[in-house]
Parts: sequence; C-alpha cells; structure tokens
Amino acid sequence: MRIALLADIHGNLEALEACLAHAAAQGAERLVFLGDLVGYGADPGAVVARVRALDAVTLRGNHDEAALHGPVGFSTLAAEAMRWTQGRLDAAAKQYLANLPYTHEEEDRLYTHADGSDPAEWRYVTDAREARRSLEATAARLTFCGHTHLPALFGLTATEKLLHHRPMDDLMLPLLQPRRWLGVIGAVGQPRDGNPAACYGLLDTTRAECGWMRVPYDIEGAARKIRAAGLPEALAARLFEGR
Repeated sequence: MRIALLADIHGNLEALEACLAHAAAQGAERLVFLGDLVGYGADPGAVVARVRALDAVTLRGNHDEAALHGPVGFSTLAAEAMRWTQGRLDAAAKQYLANLPYTHEEEDRLYTHADGSDPAEWRYVTDAREARRSLEATAARLTFCGHTHLPALFGLTATEKLLHHRPMDDLMLPLLQPRRWLGVIGAVGQPRDGNPAACYGLLDTTRAECGWMRVPYDIEGAARKIRAAGLPEALAARLFEGR
C-alpha cells in the first residue's frame, strides 16, 4: 500500500491541492495528515473543509490547538497569524479540530505531529538526540512526524547507533529491518529547507520504502491571498524562499 503523509499545511490551499493531485498520480491509496492544518496561510477554513471531506487519518498539531485556545509561546508573527485564523474558522471547523487526536498507531507505525515521547508538549525533532528520545519512548518500528518543516530521516540500528540522513527529493529510501526509523516529513504549506516546492511523504508499506516528494504549486496565488487578507508581508515573502 502507498500512503501519502502530509504535514504542516498551514492554511495553504494551493499547496494542499497540488500535493493531493501528485499523491493520487503516484498511486497513494491512503492519506495521513500529521497536524497543523491551519496557521500562517490565508485559507484555514477551506483547508479544514477539504481535509474533513477526505477519508483520512488526521492528527492535531500545535497550530490546530492554538486555533482553539489561543497562541501560547508563539513568535510575534505566528501569534498575529493565529489570531487572524481564529476569526476565520466557523464552529464546525473548530469542533473538528477539537476532536483531532495527538497520535495514531497502526501495525508497526506511529503517526504524530511532534516528538513521539510526549506529543502534547510539541517538542521538535531536529537532531540525533531528539530522535533517539522519541524512538526510545515508543514500541513503533516506524515513526512519522512533522512540526519542524525540515525533511529528515533518522535510523536506530540493532547496535543502538543513531544515523541521521537528509533525504534527497523524490527518491524512495529503503526502511530496512532490524532498524527502527523516524521520518520527519517536510511541510506542505510552508517549507523551510530553502526549497519553496511543497513537500510531502510517500510511504510504500509493501516495499518498505519512503520518499520525500517535492511538488511545485501556485506560490504567487497563495501569496496574493495572504496579502489581500492583510496578513504580514513576511508570510507571503517566505513562501518564495522556502524559509
């Protein structure tokens, strides 16, 4: 089975639609959303509605939670965007976000938005130490998360050595046993690795492979909506830079 893993959409409808179309063309039979449907982008309501209409596993991210309770510990830019977002979500959208779980487990896999050791604390996984903490806290052989907006793959060997890889774009990588793996899926709606193309993960459970797919989308259209909404210019400009 091929499973599309989508994280950090952040109200970017153009990027979401491009990734959904790409995933379908790649033969994805299932969708998993790893949190942060909203925040930053100009289409929070439309993104939530689009995801709600899909037969998909969907998790809660820290921005989804902030849409319900207000931004805590956010940067000035993120907090301003979140307060705007809160005013654009109707009761049905907020109820949907309120019902989202922090994690989902199936077979040998754990899906979560942030560090799997304590998902509700919203810890980032950016280095080997943090990846080890997450892996050692669960029994899952494969963990997939988002939150950092930076694609990464960590592997824990049978001898407890932790390896850190930066995945190449559009290349399927073997997830060999007996290793345990943690894949950090880059952002659909706000990449921060210097590549402005949307990023999502493609997991092939039959072949035990995972790839980080890069998908061009209508950045100009997404940025134009941000400006028209009166959101900070920096939120539009960063889409072109992948920062």
